[in-house]
Order: sequence, then structure tokens, then C-alpha cells
Amino acid sequence: QVQLVESGGGLVQAGGSLRLSCAASGRTFSNYGMGWFRQAPGKERESVAAISRSGITTYYPDSVKGRFTIARDNAKNTVYLQMNSLKPEDTAVYYCAARLGTGLSGLPGAYNYWGQGTQVSVSS
Repeated sequence: QVQLVESGGGLVQAGGSLRLSCAASGRTFSNYGMGWFRQAPGKERESVAAISRSGITTYYPDSVKGRFTIARDNAKNTVYLQMNSLKPEDTAVYYCAARLGTGLSGLPGAYNYWGQGTQVSVSS
């Protein structure tokens, strides 16, 4: 079992930045690929970033590429999401998730454990 706790959400103006953190506990963190997802009201949960167990390989969908950066610190059991140039359409609840196995995935069903989410609101 892996427990994930997100932090760092809040309200920011368009063009601003936020950094989300996700602290993991319970199992060996470096055994898990990590991902960040978001879900806006009335919409499906979507991937915004993923990172391999080593942190060497990352994935971003086109909607956030060049604006969001995922990173992990395996010594601190933490994964981060740096979000720059935020837009009102980035408003959503952001979740971190952990998955066993190699490779990256942007599919929610590929992840075994989820955090409770943190709200990000971007005003225009």
C-alpha cells in the first residue's frame, strides 16, 4: 500500500505559477512510476505529466507541454509538478498517482494508488 498526499494548490492569476508536491509513504517510492492528473467539473480525469521510476523519462500531453514540469526526489519520497504560465482552463482538482511497472502511462487505469487531490484555480 502506498499513501499519497498532495499539497501546494491554490488560487493564482492567469500567467502565474504554482508548484504542487506529492509526498509518498508506505512502500519503496523508487519502485513506482508517478503521474499527475487533473479533473475539472463535468470532465474526465486527464493526464498532465508522468515520470519514470528513475526520474529520467517524462511525458506531457500537448495541452501542458512547455508549461508544466514533473520531477521527483526519491530520497525525499516526493514528486513535484511545476506549473508555469497558468491559464483559466488549467483550473481543476489535481491528483498524483503511483503505478507499479516500467514505462510511462497517461492512462488513469494504469495507476494503482491515488492521492486525495488539491484544488488549483486560475483566474482570468
